[in-house]
Amino acid sequence: MSDRTTAGPAATNLIVSMTRWIHAAALMCMLIPLTSSVVAQQQGAPPKDTIFARKILMGSIDMNMDEIETMLTPEGSLNLADGSEHANIISVMLLAFPHMFPTTTNQWKPNVARDPAFDTYAAPDLWAHFSDFYKRAEDASKTALSAARAKSAEDFRSRVVELRAHCNACHALFQKTD
Repeated sequence: MSDRTTAGPAATNLIVSMTRWIHAAALMCMLIPLTSSVVAQQQGAPPKDTIFARKILMGSIDMNMDEIETMLTPEGSLNLADGSEHANIISVMLLAFPHMFPTTTNQWKPNVARDPAFDTYAAPDLWAHFSDFYKRAEDASKTALSAARAKSAEDFRSRVVELRAHCNACHALFQKTD
């Protein structure tokens, strides 16, 4: 004979109820962060914070570009693997870059004192021609990716020259200097 006792219907119902409660609690723990994330996305970051974030991103793109261009100077030493890594990083950042320009950050005002960290230098034309801006960032990203995949120093160098031209053209169109 067995010494074990079997659980009666009340105990079984309690176990089922507890299991359901645990599953419901686990589901709630997963959903609460998602709902707060959705609320945060709907509200968006304050425009000054977004402007600051895109300046950080642009500074990182510029820093990687400086590293590459330093390697390509006559006194520089090109390490194709390092250059490719920098170009790949630039490519990824350029894909994200246009998303840092919500319409709430269209705040350019001429002839005012500006905080270099939190005030925009983006020209209002950027938002008026956003699809062009977006396409330019995408094209520059593709050029950076081509540089990252270059198999020779000559190909890498020509892609970097093309990338610099993309950057300069976009700045000429969409960046205020005042």
